[in-house]
Amino acid sequence: MISKRLSELRKRKQWSLQYIADQLNIAKSTYAGYESGYRQPSLEAVKELATLFGTTTDYLLGATDEEQPSIELTRPTVRLTVDGEAVTEDEIIQLVAFIRAKREFEKHKK
Repeated sequence: MISKRLSELRKRKQWSLQYIADQLNIAKSTYAGYESGYRQPSLEAVKELATLFGTTTDYLLGATDEEQPSIELTRPTVRLTVDGEAVTEDEIIQLVAFIRAKREFEKHKK
């Protein structure tokens, strides 16, 4: 899975094998091995690749199909904070209402 995802991301960004190898300070043949499936990147390399491509290690490893994780505010499964303080349920409701109203306003403005 990782080889396919690396290849797709690289092609989408129109980066060369050499460019990525240079960014990671590895040989071009090493990176090419990752894309062909001949070599498996170390955990540290997977982390660096995720950062370079702007995605998550879970996406690269095939644990999720979402390139970027998302949080559904109407049913948060994580503790949300703003400035280090927990966001209350009331604040989430107000935020969601604001976003919905703004989106509706934008629709009618066009």
